Amino acid sequence: MDGLVSNLGLIAGVGGSGVSPNTIVVTGFAGLVAGAISMALGEYTSVRTQTEQVAAEVAKERRELERNPEAETDELAHMWMARGLPEDLAHQVAKVVHTNPDEALRVHAQEELGVDPDEQPSPWTAAISSFLCFAVGALIPLLPYLFGSNQLWPALLAGGLGLFAAGALVARFTRKAWWLSGLRQFLLGAAAAAATYLIGTLIGGAAGI
Repeated sequence: MDGLVSNLGLIAGVGGSGVSPNTIVVTGFAGLVAGAISMALGEYTSVRTQTEQVAAEVAKERRELERNPEAETDELAHMWMARGLPEDLAHQVAKVVHTNPDEALRVHAQEELGVDPDEQPSPWTAAISSFLCFAVGALIPLLPYLFGSNQLWPALLAGGLGLFAAGALVARFTRKAWWLSGLRQFLLGAAAAAATYLIGTLIGGAAGI
């Protein structure tokens, strides 16, 4: 969705300024590559920061388990007691868990931090998937030009259909009416394209393009 809206708006703005179709295609591909790289770098940094933060918290928890295992065992038992587990059973289970240091660390991380240290997302997977998804979306409004069109309206039409299809697809996960979700996404994207087209027209007219 990001790639589709971003490049649709970029193409609408550049096309509205009155430049040649070749310039629109070059600009569109530049926006595709730059946007995809930006998204990939952003996702990589975000997920990498998240995993490093979790690793730091898990390392802190590991040190606490090594330095004061009795207190950590009691802490785990009280967390389970707060959830309704009988006191004797909670202490018994906590002691059994602490007989395995790795399992104790995993359980404390889940109970205290809400994470599983063994199931953290990959920054590279996030970056590559973001790059590909953005690129696919950004390519949609460029397709009419690649198939020989020299006019702006087919690109806008392709982008609009892509927006509607993407919105309708999202409805499968939200359980809302597919046509309503598609129409909403279409209107939001159309508003963005209209704004950039207007700006491109004004700037192109002022610059005498």
